[in-house]
Amino acid sequence: MPYWINCRQTPFPPLEQALRSPNGLLALGGDLSTERLVHAYRHGCFPWYSHGQPLMWWSPDPRTVLFPDELHIPRSLRKTLRSARFNISYDTDFAAVIRACAEPRQDGFGTWITTDMQDAYLQLHQQGLAHSVEVWQDGELAGGLYGIAMGQLFFGESMFARQPDASKVGFVTLVQDLLAAGFTLIDCQMPTAHLARFGARDIPRVRFQHYLQHHLDAPSRMDWSRRA
Repeated sequence: MPYWINCRQTPFPPLEQALRSPNGLLALGGDLSTERLVHAYRHGCFPWYSHGQPLMWWSPDPRTVLFPDELHIPRSLRKTLRSARFNISYDTDFAAVIRACAEPRQDGFGTWITTDMQDAYLQLHQQGLAHSVEVWQDGELAGGLYGIAMGQLFFGESMFARQPDASKVGFVTLVQDLLAAGFTLIDCQMPTAHLARFGARDIPRVRFQHYLQHHLDAPSRMDWSRRA
């Protein structure tokens, strides 16, 4: 049985206590306070649940990550990047990005970003911890993504696209900028074929914990003031 969190002060259990099936379910309950969310990411877990379910906290083993210096750009996307069809900005409209990520999709993903979740991450954004990438085409928001930045680690959460390749261009631009800023790892949480095409791969959870221990409080040179 997973561990129950009954109040804000209750700590997360050790990651080794996460279930094998479903892979990584660590705890249930608690809240989405800024304090709780910051502690979760620093501890190595993240919230993921559907409407009508209790809050679920996950720490899968293995963990899917992307090392910025291992970024692979598919040949078909290189042409789009050279065309300069899209303009990229950071933190220009975080609320619009997370709302778009929450919209239902044909693949079924997106609906887990509840209104409470949106409010919680907006609070993190206002604290300077959550960041958005906006992809613009002709002045309209064509795609984007958001996540958490701590030290030299970026914890990716979700992305969306309203135009072909929009979110991909935003993601590649972000990874290149994170690499230039000295980031060592991007947490992708769970494996997907989409992220694997960019070089994401699985590492043991114990190795992921090593990166948390050594890079969470390391200095970062990332400039989040980029504007389209």
